[in-house]
Amino acid sequence: MATAILPAFLAAIGAGPAWLGAIEGISDGLSSFTKLAAGYYTDRLKHRKPLVVVGYAFTAVATASFGLATQAIHVLFGRAAAWFGRGVRSPAKKALLAADVPPSAYGRAFGFERLMDTVGAIAGPLTALWLLRVTNHAYRTVFFWTLLPGLAAVLCFWLLVRERPIGTRKQVSFLTGLRALPGSFRRFLLGVGIFGAGDFSHTLLILYATRMLAPTRGMAWAASIAVGLYTLHNVFYAGSAYVSGWISDHVPHRKAILAGGYALGGVTAIFLTAAPHSLWLLAAIFVFAGVYVGTEEALEDSLAAELLPKEQHGMAFGTLAAVNAVGDFLSSIVVGLLWSQVSVKAAFSFSAVLFFAGAILIARLRK
Repeated sequence: MATAILPAFLAAIGAGPAWLGAIEGISDGLSSFTKLAAGYYTDRLKHRKPLVVVGYAFTAVATASFGLATQAIHVLFGRAAAWFGRGVRSPAKKALLAADVPPSAYGRAFGFERLMDTVGAIAGPLTALWLLRVTNHAYRTVFFWTLLPGLAAVLCFWLLVRERPIGTRKQVSFLTGLRALPGSFRRFLLGVGIFGAGDFSHTLLILYATRMLAPTRGMAWAASIAVGLYTLHNVFYAGSAYVSGWISDHVPHRKAILAGGYALGGVTAIFLTAAPHSLWLLAAIFVFAGVYVGTEEALEDSLAAELLPKEQHGMAFGTLAAVNAVGDFLSSIVVGLLWSQVSVKAAFSFSAVLFFAGAILIARLRK
């Protein structure tokens, strides 16, 4: 709900694409570096579930705080705090999942986790659209309402999730844990990092569609249509996460599916450079974007889990997130600045080059 209306809310308080890029880049970066530290501690903890519950609660409260914002800097602090909570919970949640399934099912397990997570991302924009209509576009009211599903998620995880008991683990230092990561995993991280350096936040797509449609449909309708397109994006994101994960469990090389997802990202970026004003072309772009990001997220996690033993999974997911942190920080800020200061074509051409480079590196990966 919050993500869907954030670009329009920022525009209403006088903040443009550079601010949106900065907010998303800094928040994603902070989240990912938090995941690095949380991943290290996750491998040391006997019980991971409390860390996940605290992370969900922190995110829920921080997201609702957007309703108190009067300037873009307030949104930046709220988003960063929310994504800090996301960073705290993520490695522990993924390690709990990987501990409960065999390696032959990693693709389906992580794909299904992404699918279920995205069900909320589908329902959220639709709920936001409905709330905007019944509250006469009261953005702050919608932000306060996000507290309800946020706290419901906390209660569900606390009451319904049971943790598989784990034995005593060897305690190693943070640097020792990093040095223990094998060469194959480091090469994997290089490909992920290059792709991530071009992988802009998809909230920019909402702003992109709004600007493309506004000249012919008016700003209010364009913003509503853009949120609808983002919902379409999330439908394909959810479906592709499970389908790509399922396919990766049934092919000889899981990396091929991830490389294909990266390449589709490059195709999507090329379409974005054309700045289409057609609703149908914009819908196709949102579909492609949903498919590639669903494939990317499901396959990065499952390939990381496959490359390392279970006792290193916390560190694996943490370092993967840290590499993505650098990419998230660079991509959202650079794409936003290139868009504002140069052109749409320059912004998404930058992304396309890095997407294809990442695809080549992953396709050449050897265990």
